[in-house]
Amino acid sequence: MIKEITGFFVAKREEEKKMPKVSENARAPTLLRVRRNPVKLTALLYLKEALRKERYEECSEFIRVAKEFGAQEREVEELLEDSRRMPR
Repeated sequence: MIKEITGFFVAKREEEKKMPKVSENARAPTLLRVRRNPVKLTALLYLKEALRKERYEECSEFIRVAKEFGAQEREVEELLEDSRRMPR
């Protein structure tokens, strides 16, 4: 009985050695790092609302603020070119 229990722990240690560590599975860091600036996200949200409510005179200010805080051109274009939005 003691040999079986000892064998279990020995087998468990060998199994732990075979398992890859988390650091081995981690991806290499990339140059592109997504940062979510709350001011940028808020400006984009306000832009979306202004477009929905057809308040086009406010849009340029929201676009300026969003770009100032790191919004990319494609993020703004996605909101402007949203096919679900139906201007009257």
